[in-house]
Amino acid sequence: MAETFILTQEWIEELKQELKELRAKGRNEIAEKIKEAKSFGDLSENSEYDEAKSEQGKLEARIAEIEYTLQHAKVLDESSLSTDAVHVGSKVKVLDKNKNKEIVYHIVGSPQVDPINRKISDDSPIGKALVGKSVGDVVEVDVPAGVLRFEILEISK
Repeated sequence: MAETFILTQEWIEELKQELKELRAKGRNEIAEKIKEAKSFGDLSENSEYDEAKSEQGKLEARIAEIEYTLQHAKVLDESSLSTDAVHVGSKVKVLDKNKNKEIVYHIVGSPQVDPINRKISDDSPIGKALVGKSVGDVVEVDVPAGVLRFEILEISK
């Protein structure tokens, strides 16, 4: 069974734009690099050609990844989100009981993960522990560094 990605409409539009740019501009740039590298002669010892082909492989892999994600995307209806329990799309303010520090996590689908901005996947250990819980619940998360304990203080959209 194919994986389903729950994504915001905004994220889907960003992926579509990236795909459009990679297909047009990205492919054209790589084709030019390959053409130029071929003009240097013997391909068996042509590092520019090897590099351009490697870039082409990475570009095509990214295109395939975006196409797969879009084919298996389910749009998150943000207007219907409840704040009764944590789910994909929720912003969750928690109290880190170990550090006595408040943290806000945004629970997102895996393609939208951005740990620096505290956007975590519902498949991540912290995300899994928070999903389905309500304000006042305390969750424990086993991580390599030990056990994290969070109290859910607030759930918002």
